[in-house]
Amino acid sequence: MQTPADPRLPWDLPAPGTMPRTAELEQLVTRVLAPNPSPMTLDGTNTYVVGAPDSGQAVLVDPGPDDPAHLAAVEAALAGRGARCVAVLVTHHHGDHAEAALPWGRRFEAQVAAADPRVAGPGGRVLTPGERLTLAGTALDVVPTPGHCADHLAFRLESGAVLVGDHVLGRGTSVVTHPEGDVLAYLESLRRVHELGPSALYCGHGPELTEDPGAVLDYYLAHRAAREQQLLAVLREGPATVDELVAAVYAEVPRAVWPAAAQSTRATLVKLLAEGAVEGRLEGAVRLA
Repeated sequence: MQTPADPRLPWDLPAPGTMPRTAELEQLVTRVLAPNPSPMTLDGTNTYVVGAPDSGQAVLVDPGPDDPAHLAAVEAALAGRGARCVAVLVTHHHGDHAEAALPWGRRFEAQVAAADPRVAGPGGRVLTPGERLTLAGTALDVVPTPGHCADHLAFRLESGAVLVGDHVLGRGTSVVTHPEGDVLAYLESLRRVHELGPSALYCGHGPELTEDPGAVLDYYLAHRAAREQQLLAVLREGPATVDELVAAVYAEVPRAVWPAAAQSTRATLVKLLAEGAVEGRLEGAVRLA
């Protein structure tokens, strides 16, 4: 089974490495790109400055790495909006999104809010899925999106755009690793975001997706289904280890991402084991049930 075509391929998206440091995405949102590019973070972590233009306030979503240059760029974006930071929101606990949350919360004297109390810190706010946050002259709905990791959240804006963290990337597909990730939960979360009918997807990494967000979510679901069928096709030839499955299924993918592919493969095998489609052990070989 071939991997489905990515609908973003013909879109006019910035080439890798060319995203601007700061960009105005809409009246409510300024994006500030952190200087931490890598194969996993793409151009770097996207920090979002969110607030009504006339409120004099803003919320930071995913402050990212605690980097002086990034902080300076974020402070410049706040100044450009004539706003002070009143809260720091975090989509999930991974360091490339959350490292700066507590130090920046102290710097701005702003409360940190996240699903994980360790990220929110002492005096922070533990977010409840489904609640609405009224901050900086606007409202953000807290959307549960576990799968990439258990504490993952998204935030839906009044404009209809959704800040999706690592649930959807501006390029490529998100990694669901074992044992932290959960493929079944991830698929359900993709459907949940799809049902919101987002006007745009503002991703944790890579460019914003505004042309057809629903098509991207459909592609993500189809991509996961295709990977699962590819694994099953290899196993029809006989038992295989995780490394053997990765070598077969990801043969055309650069070897630098094979370790991440192995973790994603393990997460998919956990789903297939739970469904009774395969049997065996992740540490050894698995086979069709």
